[in-house]
Amino acid sequence: MKDDIWSRDEIESPCVKICVVHPESRLCTGCLRTIDEIGAWSKMTPEARREVMAELPSRAGQLTKRRGGRAARLKR
Repeated sequence: MKDDIWSRDEIESPCVKICVVHPESRLCTGCLRTIDEIGAWSKMTPEARREVMAELPSRAGQLTKRRGGRAARLKR
């Protein structure tokens, strides 16, 4: 028996609920999307979302360096 009340069509998303935007790269450290992509996600077509998701693995190298925490902020 299928419960139609609880079935939902979710928007496909790479979100892993680690939402921290890197200040220099402007990428989310969890899903690697840009701020603009995150903001427009619900309005994008499924095809456009899949194009962005296909590109995400290539962005991982942009966040290999740690931000530096308190010591980095004090240097500024």
